[in-house]
Amino acid sequence: MKVLVIDIGGHNVKLLATGQERPRKIPSGPRFTPKDLVERLPQAVEGWSFEAISIGYPGPVIGGRPAADPCNLGPGWVGFDFAHAFGVPVKVVNDAAMQAWGSYAGGRMLFLGLGTGLGTALVLDGLLHPLEAGHLPYKKGKTYEEVLGNAGLLRLGKKRWRAEIRHVIELFRNAFQVDYLVIGGGNRKLLASLPPYARMGDNAFAFLGGFRLWEASGQGPPAHPESAPASREASSAPHRDSACRSSSSDDMSSPLG
Repeated sequence: MKVLVIDIGGHNVKLLATGQERPRKIPSGPRFTPKDLVERLPQAVEGWSFEAISIGYPGPVIGGRPAADPCNLGPGWVGFDFAHAFGVPVKVVNDAAMQAWGSYAGGRMLFLGLGTGLGTALVLDGLLHPLEAGHLPYKKGKTYEEVLGNAGLLRLGKKRWRAEIRHVIELFRNAFQVDYLVIGGGNRKLLASLPPYARMGDNAFAFLGGFRLWEASGQGPPAHPESAPASREASSAPHRDSACRSSSSDDMSSPLG
């Protein structure tokens, strides 16, 4: 099946189709709406052929449709019928979940996307579970997202922020009982090192995740060519605020440069 993957971010919408090597972009921004996407897509994908679409959406998704408008984009996303607008079958998932699906290499995996906020997703033995764990309370009245996102990075400084990341990685590993974690998002580049049970992700995995969404159901995605870290045993109704983070797959500049 020829698939077009659409990864929606606060600055750009990134596009890649089956058989293509170089992604294309559509500028987005705080006024960007789903109607803008529908109108600009034909020119952006000129010369590409596809018969289905995967969309990574920067917010909660229920029943295959956005359940809350992201505050870094324009309105009109909730309940929008992409399949009708594009005229082909469409699958919509949370953007962190799509990147997690592309990063998966078997077993039990937790994905953390470090960007403006904190994207989270869980894959358990080939079953994808989108999460909104970043909005859980963490410490001193702040959520995980407020500590690990850009706001926390600016407030804490890079050294203390890195320490918080390592602490939360260990905390989440134990809480979700996973074999390994994948750390994605633009701010992953600021990390100096990771524990042996975690590995660095890549924004390109979002495209792979979009392609994998259309593989035969029940089989799970194929193992990623980069092997997963050793397992733990081997190595010892949503609201608007829940969508208020930039896409975890956005490769935006860090506030600290």
